[in-house]
Amino acid sequence: MPDDALDDFTARDVTVGTATKTVYAKGEGPAVIVIAEMPGISPKVADFARKVATRGLTAVMPSLFGVDGRDPRPDALGRVGSTRYMAETIARACISREFTVLATGKTSPIADWLRGLAAQEHDRCGGPGVGAVGMCFTGGFALAMATDDRLLAPVLSQPSLPFGVIPARNRSIDLSDADLAQVKSRCAAGLQVMGLRFEGDRLAPRSRFDFLREQLGDAFLAVELPDFSASPDSMLPQPHSVLTEDLIDEPGQPTYDAREQVLDFVAEKLRH
Repeated sequence: MPDDALDDFTARDVTVGTATKTVYAKGEGPAVIVIAEMPGISPKVADFARKVATRGLTAVMPSLFGVDGRDPRPDALGRVGSTRYMAETIARACISREFTVLATGKTSPIADWLRGLAAQEHDRCGGPGVGAVGMCFTGGFALAMATDDRLLAPVLSQPSLPFGVIPARNRSIDLSDADLAQVKSRCAAGLQVMGLRFEGDRLAPRSRFDFLREQLGDAFLAVELPDFSASPDSMLPQPHSVLTEDLIDEPGQPTYDAREQVLDFVAEKLRH
């Protein structure tokens, strides 16, 4: 797959507080913030955003890391180039003050910027509220955004932070106690949270979903897929990226059905 020029999206700079970032938008209707996984807005992340836009929604992709539109696969960059690009992007994110990677009980500072973006997009696009889809490194960011009442459709696809350096870290998510309490209160009042993972995924382990079930109760809508349902053409060493790299984009495939569940979920919540 070649690099994606993203020329069917409208790009603009968005400032929240003192931080300005490039944001790509496509579609009309209530906004859904699509937060890219590592190593950034790849062609497959952009394709997922395009699917969001087909549902009468505005897909909004903020650029948080990586090279926008770059295809990270080895057949595009070569195996060495692909590995280097991924490693360098992760390393820069890990030392950035915007992201909390290892600590438990903390919300990444970038969540404040994302909440501000969601507020601006709600004002711009209208509708009853905003959706957010986080993936892998950014999976928990969608949950952190749900402290804002405007966030009506949070989706956590293979949430991977904090990294499970020790097993105890897997029974947590990158959210402060105060933010988690606020989200739990909203769930008790009717908010639902969708989560997706492959059953054997060690980056988004079962214990993290068990933790979310315990904390959020029936409000947590978990979709856990068998590993064999992942794309055999994936660049990843194990099934991980449900909505992008490991997706088999064919009706009847479990990953296809999971993506459609996500699109149905955000459309239902935002198009009353």
